[in-house]
Amino acid sequence: MKIAQIAPLVESVPPTLYGGTERVVSWLTEALVDQGHDVTLFASGDSRTQAKLVPVVERALRLDDRVRDCLPYNFIMLDQVAERAREFDVLHFHIDFMHYPMFRDIPNRTLTTLHGRLDLPDLQPIYKAFPHMPLVSISDHQRLPMPPVNWLDTVYHGLPIDLFRGTKEHKGYLAFLGRISPEKRPDRAIAIAKATGIPLKIAAKVDVVDRKYFETEIEPLIEGPLIEFIGEIGETEKQEFLGNARALLFPIDWPEPFGLVMIEAMACGTPVVAFRCGSVPEVMQDGLTGYVVDTLEEAVAAIGKIDAIPREGVRDYFERRFTAPTMAKHYVAIYKKLMQAQVRSVKAA
Repeated sequence: MKIAQIAPLVESVPPTLYGGTERVVSWLTEALVDQGHDVTLFASGDSRTQAKLVPVVERALRLDDRVRDCLPYNFIMLDQVAERAREFDVLHFHIDFMHYPMFRDIPNRTLTTLHGRLDLPDLQPIYKAFPHMPLVSISDHQRLPMPPVNWLDTVYHGLPIDLFRGTKEHKGYLAFLGRISPEKRPDRAIAIAKATGIPLKIAAKVDVVDRKYFETEIEPLIEGPLIEFIGEIGETEKQEFLGNARALLFPIDWPEPFGLVMIEAMACGTPVVAFRCGSVPEVMQDGLTGYVVDTLEEAVAAIGKIDAIPREGVRDYFERRFTAPTMAKHYVAIYKKLMQAQVRSVKAA
């Protein structure tokens, strides 16, 4: 099968540090190549892949000081994809709705995975205007705010089975990994650590828009030896950071579409204590991969019994549900449905 993967240009594929969507695109692309498919990746030139790379820009736009507006570069990419569209059986987009006007006449040749939150009011009109475009959600919960649209399936993220290894022992600390922002609630993680007396390591990116929040709300809480702020870490550092943790804290307060860090922790055998928001109950299995909680008090109590969770069981759950080969096979089944729809459309014409 000839497949085009169209990635965001703001980060490389995979990203050097933070970047969930680009990381998933990388894992999917490599798994599809491993399964024998002919894959072309439209992405930034500093991306790394076994697939055929179309370097739309020299490097990730976030890292290019000359770039002030990402929009023109995305339209350059869409023009390149449109020019070559008939070379591919499926055009798989990971850039939200930007391509809709250009590809509305060939919907059955396209698939769009929505990676972000869908409860923002300005999104309703665009999806109502293009209800026929085929979509994939990354959790069932992600779909809830949407108007009637053409959902084909839900495909959970998966990462390479050997990217992380399961660990049987830990070094006693709690971990927070991701991004410093109000909806990620690092303040809750700090409160849990202080209530339990267990050290907390925070490995997190601070975006420009969240700098004030970090400096005024979070930094004052980082005091004494109990709380350690590490900053942003890369892929190669996650094994040690997550694998050595007693538990990952995922104290979110927003409709999380998936929560990649949860399955990264599971891949290391590290149990997760997560707040019941968004996709959490779909990704987690309470009592097996950790605990799903509703309050700080429940989170503190969960830490008290976290060592009762067998780390081998956490790793086994990851291998059964969240590997890249499983994700790729699921997408291939959807691609085949789209190809069948293309054939029916031609016959009907």
